Amino acid sequence: MRTYILRRLLQAIPLLLVISGICFALMHLAPGGPLAHLEGNPNIRAEDIEIQRKLLGLDRPLHEQYGRWLGGIVLRGDFGTSYKTGEPVLQMIRSKIPATIWLMGTAFLVALSVGLAVGIIAALRRAGALDYAATFFAFIGISLPVFWAGLMAQLIFGIRLGWLPISGAPDVDSPSVFDWFRHLVMPVLVLSLLYMASWSRYMRASLIESMTADHVRTARAKGLSTARVVLRHGVRNALIPVVTVIALQVPNLFTGAIITETVFSWPGMGRFFWDGINKGDYPRLMAILLISSSLIVVFNLIADFLYAALDPRIRYE
Repeated sequence: MRTYILRRLLQAIPLLLVISGICFALMHLAPGGPLAHLEGNPNIRAEDIEIQRKLLGLDRPLHEQYGRWLGGIVLRGDFGTSYKTGEPVLQMIRSKIPATIWLMGTAFLVALSVGLAVGIIAALRRAGALDYAATFFAFIGISLPVFWAGLMAQLIFGIRLGWLPISGAPDVDSPSVFDWFRHLVMPVLVLSLLYMASWSRYMRASLIESMTADHVRTARAKGLSTARVVLRHGVRNALIPVVTVIALQVPNLFTGAIITETVFSWPGMGRFFWDGINKGDYPRLMAILLISSSLIVVFNLIADFLYAALDPRIRYE
């Protein structure tokens, strides 16, 4: 297992290098940039813009800019300095991570628990009223755009009913549990809706297939209780393909968080990334893209570990 982990980590290094290089090149080749707001200003001279370009290092060849950026990360753990605020990007990210962890972590737990539970119930009550109801709501959850669901939630629960705050986060200095709950409810439900619906469908399909396997029929013939047959022999084997989907989609929570945090003005990484796009803040964007790519690699590795835990036939050499 140790050899396998080391090999996978070594394979991830060139992969992340290629991804970061492509992202870096595409970002700098895209129209606009960090000085676009200056170039259209008639009150700013071209000489001043060129001085600013040199200060930011944008006048250097693209490969040299990439080399300096990559060298700063590898040698010093430095993700660069924001073009807009002059602050270290790593420091800015650290200030945003707690809010994102609260949002994404809670959304993940809600989507996982509700999605798997609904999928199991729908599979055990196949072609029944609960199955049809779960299918109906799952299709709604998969079809609704995140931004539209967020706006509708704000309109209904925030404006019309006045039950929940429509935006922002609780005061970090002295927040109460109830205050955190009120601010988290709508963003968490909107962010977890798609994954809740998707994972319930995968779980349902996988469990239906698992319950028709020979080893499940044998367990029933031995007189084992229904709960033990379902949980130990059905659900455990059904989770193997579902784990793949969940592990690959967990990093996508960050993509959904970009829209969700923007709609609800949640001060996390998603909104931080969106502001970076609007301002052409390359160091900020590259740092978050690299973190997102690393998360995908890590969760793929976690999925492999879970395979071995769920299926004793799988061994990594």
